[in-house]
Amino acid sequence: MKEAVEKIVKALVGNADAVEVEETGGKTVRLAVRVAPDDYGRVIGREGRTIKAIRSLLFIAGQKHGKRYQLDLLED
Repeated sequence: MKEAVEKIVKALVGNADAVEVEETGGKTVRLAVRVAPDDYGRVIGREGRTIKAIRSLLFIAGQKHGKRYQLDLLED
């Protein structure tokens, strides 16, 4: 799942080299995403629609795998 989120976020941002995704957890998996400061708005989207869409995809994938995914956008 980490690779899928990384691929989606890299397609959205302007500086794809700055994207980092960390995965931790067992039954509840936490995905922490870091992007360049200029790209936060692109990942969040207008009224949060883009990040909500990514979280919806993770929810559906989690149901298929019997896991719960939590996506966090981290600031440095």
